[in-house]
Amino acid sequence: MTEQEGQAAGEPTLRIAGIGDAPSMLRIIREAFSARPSLDPPADAFGDDLAAIADRLASQVGIIASVGGRDAGCLFLSSHEDGVGMLHRVSVLPDQRQHGVAAEMVRAAAHVALDLGLRRIRLIARRELPQMVAWWGKHGFTVVDELDEHRYVLSTELPVRVVVPTADDMRLLGVRLARLMRAGDLVVASGELGAGKTTLTQGLGEGLGVEGPITSPTFVLSRIHPARNGGPALVHVDAYRLGSAAELEDIDLDSSLAETITIVEWGEGLAEGLSDDRLEIEIDRSGDVADDTRTVLLRGVGERWQGVDLQALVPDQEAL
Repeated sequence: MTEQEGQAAGEPTLRIAGIGDAPSMLRIIREAFSARPSLDPPADAFGDDLAAIADRLASQVGIIASVGGRDAGCLFLSSHEDGVGMLHRVSVLPDQRQHGVAAEMVRAAAHVALDLGLRRIRLIARRELPQMVAWWGKHGFTVVDELDEHRYVLSTELPVRVVVPTADDMRLLGVRLARLMRAGDLVVASGELGAGKTTLTQGLGEGLGVEGPITSPTFVLSRIHPARNGGPALVHVDAYRLGSAAELEDIDLDSSLAETITIVEWGEGLAEGLSDDRLEIEIDRSGDVADDTRTVLLRGVGERWQGVDLQALVPDQEAL
């Protein structure tokens, strides 16, 4: 989808902020924080002015999200020597919250953090805002510390990045991934049409030893591939035509989730409610249509994936 098509569809587009964006970012921050419940003490953001925003832009990375040509959200990312990035002033205009702006900005910040060589992202959240803390939890952040009676420190590991030059390499990545999987695992795969989600799933099925062939289940929504070796079956779901998480629930995946390995293509924003533990896979295509290279980001969410070495999926020559 082009930027123009995305704007027309109400999808956020993102850019790195420059000094000229300071007034827009200040406006977004003020409106976003003013719409939140009153806190005592009030959020530090209320003390921001143009000079403070300009100072942040001089030392931190600013990211702006736009919807329909209008700036709708922003955040800052600071980089620290211990390999940790910090998110600051994560803000979305109140009337733009339905477009997934915050999630897209956080995802973009993760890409930038990876480029900076960071391994983890943290942020500070107010404990008086439990819904906000829960939102961060759904996006892979956990509470790791308490600064005081009002503030939590939340943290998440950054995804592992794997560069995949060819379709065959994508299939081999799926084969390697199968070695880490066990019954009850949920995989949520995202990426535009032709990115390689089904090719990855074919490799996963090969590594699991399930019956095939594995093809896109777009028109039947899901297919079950039993394992030939007595292991867990692979449930392959395509959520492309689904409009809501409720429609995904109608497939009744809960009845088989604990005994199978389930992969949901186009599941981002829909399948997260199926399990607190999941492997999120994002596949990005090269900007060159003649280049088959894909960049795959893998991130484990929840206790199941704590301590799982996703870095083992990276071929030695690509180790970061």
